Amino acid sequence: MGYEPINKLPTPAEIKEQFPLPLEYALVKKQRDEEARKIIAGESAKFLVIIGPCSADNEDSVLDYASRLVKIQEDTKEKLLIIPRVYTNKPRTTGEGYKGMLHQPDPEKRPSMADGLHAIRHVHMRVLEETGLSTADEMLYPDNVTYLDDIMSYIAVGARSVENQQHRLVSSGCHVPVGMKNPTSGDLSVMLNSVKASQGGHDFIMRDWEVRTSGNPWTHSILRGAVNKHGQCLPNYHFEDLILLHRLYMERNLKNPACIVDANHSNSNKQYFEQVRIVKEVLHSRRHSEELRGFVKGVMIESYIEPGSQKIGEHCYGKSITDPCLGWEDSQRLLYEIAEGVS
Repeated sequence: MGYEPINKLPTPAEIKEQFPLPLEYALVKKQRDEEARKIIAGESAKFLVIIGPCSADNEDSVLDYASRLVKIQEDTKEKLLIIPRVYTNKPRTTGEGYKGMLHQPDPEKRPSMADGLHAIRHVHMRVLEETGLSTADEMLYPDNVTYLDDIMSYIAVGARSVENQQHRLVSSGCHVPVGMKNPTSGDLSVMLNSVKASQGGHDFIMRDWEVRTSGNPWTHSILRGAVNKHGQCLPNYHFEDLILLHRLYMERNLKNPACIVDANHSNSNKQYFEQVRIVKEVLHSRRHSEELRGFVKGVMIESYIEPGSQKIGEHCYGKSITDPCLGWEDSQRLLYEIAEGVS
């Protein structure tokens, strides 16, 4: 075999025993989970905003960022549920580049998954304990979900993972909303097949166990734009795109029809400031259509303290080392505008 064993990694149970979540914060998370589920199920008129850095590269700046969301969440609590992005796994199209805190707790040092497992649980726990905000992360490695499932209130499955069988099966056992992104090709049927699969129950293998799930009725779709054969970005957040997706949902009779719009990635062509305009257009589409008002449940925004991005080693505090992000001042303004624009 061509594999070199490096470290025997701790199990999720061992990590949770080493870093247990105090009961008071488990209760906070439980309440926020219920809010998120009600939004997806149409039982709450609140709007979901998943916002934060493209990648959680530095624990202190991630905590600094998340702490800034606390007052805004309090000010907008009647309209918004804000869930900070704490993305600790990063898919890389070519396999090159920073793969996230799970791989490299320090982006300038050698990879260490053993250290990374401790680091990702620590940063997620700190956000919850110090801000009262439960978190969101990407399900890049399905077997790793249970390292963080007692802290996260939202999980995203990325465009390169959405057609993978194990991602769908593991999502069916999650007790929080899981968003399925459209693939980079833009094929909506792939995304909707993933939603359907995850909403049903399954028997499968996970971490050396035969397991059974009952299905996750809060699995839903995320529109993130697409890329054509010429490498050109094709946005899919416009009114016509949302109406089409709603019609496809109705034809498939899926549970809890719900869509989140990712304002960055191929929807913005990674022009991070375009996220402001895109979010405002999505809100306008909701106001224009009763169907969309009940269907489009939220937005995803990539945002950090400083706008744009930097290379690893430049040491600009609170600035993304992966995709460019909206800066804090513009993000703060946009969050209040979202609260005002939700009807």
